[in-house]
Amino acid sequence: MAHALDTAAPALLRNAALDAPGIRQARIDLAACFRMAAKLGLQEGICNHFSLVVPGHDELMLVNPYGYAFAEVTASNLVICDFQGRVVAGKGVPEATAFYIHARLHMRHARAKAAFHTHMPNATALSMLEGPPLVWAGQTALKFYGRTLVDEDYNGLALDEREGDRIADSLGDADVVFMKNHGVMVVGASCAEAWDDLYYLERAAEVQRLAMATGRALKPVPEAVAKATYAQMREGDRESAVLHLESIKRQLMKEQPDFAD
Repeated sequence: MAHALDTAAPALLRNAALDAPGIRQARIDLAACFRMAAKLGLQEGICNHFSLVVPGHDELMLVNPYGYAFAEVTASNLVICDFQGRVVAGKGVPEATAFYIHARLHMRHARAKAAFHTHMPNATALSMLEGPPLVWAGQTALKFYGRTLVDEDYNGLALDEREGDRIADSLGDADVVFMKNHGVMVVGASCAEAWDDLYYLERAAEVQRLAMATGRALKPVPEAVAKATYAQMREGDRESAVLHLESIKRQLMKEQPDFAD
């Protein structure tokens, strides 16, 4: 299902500016997200991808290399490429759909510093149903109230700029896109915020799926309460997201310290 990006770029180029401490920390943070996503079963083979705009270099992105499962990602084996597909640091190339989706998204949405795309099971299951994926019936789901949209126009694999642009344009002002018949895309102003949303999105989808499996009608939260609860959550979201990422790094340092290599 995955496709290597066809690029004539050198496999390994060294650039001292890309070894700065802030970029090294960005590598560690992104690698932690990959590893925890693998631990929680949010990945699918070698087909899903996370990207992060390189700190101080808005024309470059960090992304997982083609052929690596999330559980194999380390800080050092992430690649840096430009938005034309040229690898400027690291070995290997991005997976083709990762490049065409993520590069076009970062180019068109400056606020999307991080973009996490998965086929995680529960959220993807909801994307396969007719109608709105999320029902505002659970507290966790209310974190996303007013922040999601649905891309109804599945068009096969994103193997060119045209499909990448279509997906990027579908984002609008949303932070979460349910890509019908496909999966989800979560964007954030930081790696921590994208991770926090990805994690809680799957948890919200999981409990909704379990509730739907009972065959009983869901009980949505009244609109006014949903809006008020979202406002309460949003107030502390950024700090909570940072602490969440720090938590997963501490856990991984005990269990899988090689993620930071």
